[in-house]
Amino acid sequence: VAHCKGFFFCGQEPFVADEYIERLAWRTPGGGSRGGEAFDPKRLLEEFVNHIQELQVMDERIQRKVEKLEQQCQKEAKEFAKKVQELQKSNQVAFQHFQELDEHISYVATKVCHLGDQLEGVNTPRQRAVEAQKLMKYFNEFLDGELKSDVFTNSEKIKEAADIIQKLHLIAQELPFDSLMGFCCYPLSSPGKYHDLECQLIQEFTSAQRRGEISRMREVAAVLLHFKGYSHCVDVYIKQCQEGAFLRNDVFEDAAILCQRVNKQVGEIFSNPETVLAKLIQNIFEVKLQSYVKDQLEEHRKSDAEQYLKNLYDLYTRTTNLSSKLMEFNLGTDKQTFLSKLIKAIFISYLENYIEVEIGYLKSRSAMILQRYYDSKNHQKRSIGTGGIQDLKERLRQRTNLPLGPSIDTHGETFLSQEVVVNLLQETKQAFERCHRLSDPSDLPKNAFRIFSMLVEFLCTEHIDYALETGLAGIPSSDSKNANLYFLDVVHQANTIFHLFDKQFNDHLMPLISSSPKLSECLQKKKDIIEQMEVKLDMGIDTLNCMIGQMKHILAAEQKKTDFKPEDENNVLIQYTNACVKVCGYVRKQVEKIRNSMDGKNVDTVLMELGVRFHRLIYEHLQQYSYSCMGGMLAICDVAEYRKCAKDFKIALVLQLFDTLHALCNLLVVAPDNLKQVCSGEQLANLDKNILHSFVQLRVDYRSARLARHFS
Repeated sequence: VAHCKGFFFCGQEPFVADEYIERLAWRTPGGGSRGGEAFDPKRLLEEFVNHIQELQVMDERIQRKVEKLEQQCQKEAKEFAKKVQELQKSNQVAFQHFQELDEHISYVATKVCHLGDQLEGVNTPRQRAVEAQKLMKYFNEFLDGELKSDVFTNSEKIKEAADIIQKLHLIAQELPFDSLMGFCCYPLSSPGKYHDLECQLIQEFTSAQRRGEISRMREVAAVLLHFKGYSHCVDVYIKQCQEGAFLRNDVFEDAAILCQRVNKQVGEIFSNPETVLAKLIQNIFEVKLQSYVKDQLEEHRKSDAEQYLKNLYDLYTRTTNLSSKLMEFNLGTDKQTFLSKLIKAIFISYLENYIEVEIGYLKSRSAMILQRYYDSKNHQKRSIGTGGIQDLKERLRQRTNLPLGPSIDTHGETFLSQEVVVNLLQETKQAFERCHRLSDPSDLPKNAFRIFSMLVEFLCTEHIDYALETGLAGIPSSDSKNANLYFLDVVHQANTIFHLFDKQFNDHLMPLISSSPKLSECLQKKKDIIEQMEVKLDMGIDTLNCMIGQMKHILAAEQKKTDFKPEDENNVLIQYTNACVKVCGYVRKQVEKIRNSMDGKNVDTVLMELGVRFHRLIYEHLQQYSYSCMGGMLAICDVAEYRKCAKDFKIALVLQLFDTLHALCNLLVVAPDNLKQVCSGEQLANLDKNILHSFVQLRVDYRSARLARHFS
């Protein structure tokens, strides 16, 4: 039973019936769980019945205990509820007492305040009377001319003495001088003693500042706050702060360090630190910085515009950077306006005519860069043709003479220089940066447009446009021998330079004018420049005539009549003629040169024009010869090679023209019986019959009756 109780009420593990029965059977003799024992079911049954009875007794006992505990719990709950009700009643009584006490305290406090007011009403006149008595005593000492009180003789009580003299001075000033009392008080109303004490206080403040005694400085400044000389005290403080502060060459860094140091100190000394710090900054700007700026700028203002502009930009930038640092300090309500006025006061005389100096310098500098370049080439600039875009278009339409007159020899010089361009763009970039910094916001777009106009004048007109005009004038005539086509080099360099110009337009000019009406003017000006240059590039199409002329010279010099009508038809060892080889080599070089010189749609436009003219040249050239059967085969080989060359153009029309020409050359070798079939083929069916006839007539056997009959 004890074991059962211990096992059954064990709270450490959950009760498992199977384990409990197993363990009970194992402990029962004859239960059959231990080895070597005979199983006795009756004994086991008796043991189980006994245990069941014990468990029932235990259950009844526990049930009675539970009922007892429930009754006890109900009893205690009733007692607790009763106690809670009693506590609530006590709490209500205490709350009522608290309210009564609070009302009583309020009543007493009101009485005390009323009593305090009455005492104050009595004490204040008494204190004033005492102070008036003391002032009268000190007043008598002043009238007697002998200051015997300790407050006047003890230097450590200068604060009390200052307070007394300040009050006596104010009283004396209110009395009329023509009265007896006013006459007697004249020594007090006169600035003598008042001024002496003021000077003494300022001297004491100065000495304390030199000794670094912040607490003494604060004490004296508080006394001087009610004196007229308080501003002089601030001036002395500002002056002494700057002693030894500007020893380095960088006045701006020295000023920033000084203001940072004073900002930490001024709040511990003065009751109005923001006013004192603002006055220090104003003094630095109006004295130190203005003097420094004047010395730096006036030295170069009339003699060296470049250095003057660099110094102006640098000084203005460093001043505004200093202003940005000072914005961190407390300088009052509108510190932005305050600092802006200080900067404007320093630079106003220099900024008023800044843009005129900038334009003047940029103009002279740009002209010098160009002239130095042309001098290095021993070249005297020629006057170029003037006129608008419409005039150029008319010249292009009519193919009139170029404005520079007859063709001139440029000796391979393009008169375009990357170095010159870089220098001009660099000068303009610096001018844009200065303009952005130094121009008034309302004048910024206008000033930027003027700088852009200078760049257009010297880079686009005086340099690029002049080189294009010179290149056009240097284009040789179409019948010139060994002509050098330098105009394509001019086009290539001009194209590269204009990309640099366009980059500067987007990077440096656009941000300055993007939100102003000047944007449309600049874009229009740029558009006009581009259109004008494109028109002149179109005028350079005469270069293609020179190319065709060179091809004619090659063909005339290298092509022989015997090439297409060899004496020995059975002994032809070449695949294509020497003239074809040289022409194709020349054309490939020119195509590559055109691709390197131009970009975009201009490449396709020029190559198409060249391809069409190249086809016309070969077509007319082939019309000049008679062809035997083997000569016709050689002509087909030549045209096939020309067609390979035409593929380099990458223009569909050009390739189509040479395909057709190749098909026409087949008429030179096809058997007479097959002529009609070939002429009705896909590539020749749409051609005019006269063209087909003209090629058939080139055959040496054309006059034979058989051939004429088949073609008729």
